Amino acid sequence: MDYYEADAGAQSRLDEYFSAIGVALNNKTRRASFATYAMGLLGSADRKSAEPIAAIASADPETCEPAHHRLLRFLRDSPWSDRDVRRIAAQHAIDAMTIEEPIQTWVVDDTGFLKQGRHSVGVQRQYTGSAGKVANCQLGVSLSIATRSAHVPIDFELYLPESWTSDPVRRKECHIPEDIEFKTKEDLALVMIDRAVADGVPGGIVLADSWYGRSHRFRSTVRNHGFHYALGILPQQKMWRLDTRERRIPDAEDARTIAERLGHKAFRRITWRDGTMPERRKLSSRFAFCRVKVTSDDGTEPAQREAIWLLIEWPDGEAEPTKFALTTLRRQMSKKQLVRLFKERYRTERVYEDMKGELGLDHFEGRSFPGWHHHVSVAICCYAFVVTERMRRFPPRSDGTIQLIRTSSRPERHFADSFATIRLAITRALARWLPRCPVCNRSDHQPARPPPHLNTIAARGGRR
Repeated sequence: MDYYEADAGAQSRLDEYFSAIGVALNNKTRRASFATYAMGLLGSADRKSAEPIAAIASADPETCEPAHHRLLRFLRDSPWSDRDVRRIAAQHAIDAMTIEEPIQTWVVDDTGFLKQGRHSVGVQRQYTGSAGKVANCQLGVSLSIATRSAHVPIDFELYLPESWTSDPVRRKECHIPEDIEFKTKEDLALVMIDRAVADGVPGGIVLADSWYGRSHRFRSTVRNHGFHYALGILPQQKMWRLDTRERRIPDAEDARTIAERLGHKAFRRITWRDGTMPERRKLSSRFAFCRVKVTSDDGTEPAQREAIWLLIEWPDGEAEPTKFALTTLRRQMSKKQLVRLFKERYRTERVYEDMKGELGLDHFEGRSFPGWHHHVSVAICCYAFVVTERMRRFPPRSDGTIQLIRTSSRPERHFADSFATIRLAITRALARWLPRCPVCNRSDHQPARPPPHLNTIAARGGRR
């Protein structure tokens, strides 16, 4: 537990963070259940759902079943506000992340949660990029924020297909609130952006793939909030090219046709960042740029439309350009800056990788709508705390610039500031509050005195 032993302030920050969340939960039993569940998600168990978390947190088998039922009630029936809890997590992360660097991008994306059967809320056969195919799954839409070197998720919404929102039986079985109506993924993303704006989350550039960028309403709403965007689009998107004096060429063409007219000589190789270990290969591709005005049926005259960049990518090994994006970023920016900012969308994949691989984001086994969102809220809070501890302990760095090490807690070679290492250190500190260690599962360690909001955990666990 070298990290927490070396930083005396980390324990007090942990207590302060959980105490702030406890105030939002506004109930002693909820605070205890939240802390237990958070410890389970931060732990190293293979499965991070309610039952194994209760088993690890319990001192003996007799207390396991009651603990399991408490966690299920906490997730399924407890009426605490996901937004209030997530707001605390977001502010905690922002305070730490912005010490060295400003928040520069908001990243919208969605991810799939593969499921068996048809009873999990929102599940149906639908396309998910996580599997790269149509699969039986749930879909969650997320909003993450990022600096140059760090990122954190701040909001998540479950996508409910019309087959769910229009079915009264399914709604009742899965406790879907009456005010929840069908919303597309773009609608859910805009709801989260509206919430982040209302909460004063800093940022200036919204990134998303073509599912969102193809929507004129999504693009215009982002601009109405005062943000720039860099959004993927479909090659069929219609637009007018502009000449060097930004005069409109009369006939509208789709993005693919514009790429063909530009010709291969318009494409230049641009490197946007170094790759990750072990290869450390520089990431590069060929890009072309064109000033355009996008068509739409909103009644706006072409002269009143905003002139923006069409960014075209021709990946290596492809016979023609295959990736297209629109961005309102300043014309004075260098082409490399435009590409680098657009490619920051990769951070959402890192978020999903860490949340699923380290925090059990996709381990929720309940069927209720509130339960899914409560589970995700606890995962977001855990992620935020890991990121803040990482930022406080280690200065911003590029991937791979710190040598791999070995420690007693992680004998394999790893980065000292990796998400997994910091999560493990936090888990070992939290283990002092439980009668059974969530890392080694031993019950013969000596728990330390827990903070006041965790007294109920120690009491029901039979603390020695």
